[in-house]
Amino acid sequence: MKIYIASDHAGYELKNKLKIYLENLNHEVEDKGAFTLDPNDDYPDFITPAAIAVAENPGSMGIILGASGQGEAMCANKIKGIRCAVYYGASGSQTDMSGNTLDMIASVRQHNNANMLSLGARFMTEEEAQHAVRVFLETLFSDEERHIRRIAKF
Repeated sequence: MKIYIASDHAGYELKNKLKIYLENLNHEVEDKGAFTLDPNDDYPDFITPAAIAVAENPGSMGIILGASGQGEAMCANKIKGIRCAVYYGASGSQTDMSGNTLDMIASVRQHNNANMLSLGARFMTEEEAQHAVRVFLETLFSDEERHIRRIAKF
């Protein structure tokens, strides 16, 4: 799978570790920056190109990182065709309409067909980030009519 990855200074170190992790899982990874650790950089300079690349390449996915991941997700979600969810780490589970218990990462893939995941790098360990990325990439969209209908209304 083609994966675009990007971060600002706050997620720089974790991004570089996740890039290696993803390559070891045999994914094709394209790094959109940051390419150096610069505490004065601005996340839109890296997140926007990653989001555009995901939008222009159906079937690809994006992993973006920042301190909280919130601003990065807001930036990515400005690009038509992007559905970016934020994840901070273990946040519990939710119950869907059928009573099935889902974790947050599985839910955003199954119900919202999220194509980008924004990680709050200052809120999780490397292992938590790897787990989130793996679940995100392995979970498929449900293709249920109600979810398709809702996404079409975006």
